Amino acid sequence: MPEMPEVETVRRGLIAQVKGRKITNVEIRYPNLITGDVDQFKEFVTGATIDDVGRRAKFLLIHLDNGYTIISHLRMEGRYRISADPSAIDKHSHAIFTLDNGQKLIYNDVRKFGRMQLWNTDDLENNKSIQKLGPEPLSDAFTFNNLKPRIMRHRKDIKTVLLDQSVMSGLGNIYVDEVLWKVKIHPETPANHLNDIDIQNIIEVSNEEMEKAIIAGGSTVRSYVDATGHKGNMQNSLKVYGKEGTPCPRCGTEIKKIKVNGRGTHFCPKCQVVK
Repeated sequence: MPEMPEVETVRRGLIAQVKGRKITNVEIRYPNLITGDVDQFKEFVTGATIDDVGRRAKFLLIHLDNGYTIISHLRMEGRYRISADPSAIDKHSHAIFTLDNGQKLIYNDVRKFGRMQLWNTDDLENNKSIQKLGPEPLSDAFTFNNLKPRIMRHRKDIKTVLLDQSVMSGLGNIYVDEVLWKVKIHPETPANHLNDIDIQNIIEVSNEEMEKAIIAGGSTVRSYVDATGHKGNMQNSLKVYGKEGTPCPRCGTEIKKIKVNGRGTHFCPKCQVVK
């Protein structure tokens, strides 16, 4: 699933290509893609101009000049591309937005897990999906005072807690594994066993990892590409995710892979011990 750096990279690619463009036609080929009334979605979006493209955690926010925003979640394999070539549209193209310059903004999703919802821009904070999101890295709200109570109230393992988007948002399986390796915390450590230094380290490293990953254009571990069709480069810098059976870059111990709450989890059994 694209995480915060990948979605931010997609946002930057989209804004360079679609900001200021008027949507002249909307075709929805997979109605379940839309949360809400499909005909109303098409009616409100057709004729609107794209004012800006924002992001909140893993959600893309396509702001229109009519006071509405398309909230888009890519889920597992959703992706956007812009093209005037008819061959760019295939059986996995589930939403096609025709722009006033002849280009088409095409949403593709092989697994059909992605979703779009039209919402009043001035009321975004009251959207159920947006409302429940915790602070995200690199934001003013991503502070010790905000994060400590969110983490410490849980007895569950820290891996599961950090994946909970209501605790802190934007990080998924890849980057949580990377952060926990860097702060030397075992993924099965109960969250309420952490101390203040642990939490501060998680905050600092999460910021560092997100900044590096955004600069690198995200991680292409499976199928992710940005809005211009390019793969990310952060996968070349990952230390533990997908590295099971290889030496830990810090101590040389073999990286292990286990299941934590059903999620594949990579860690170093020597560097990362349960607290």
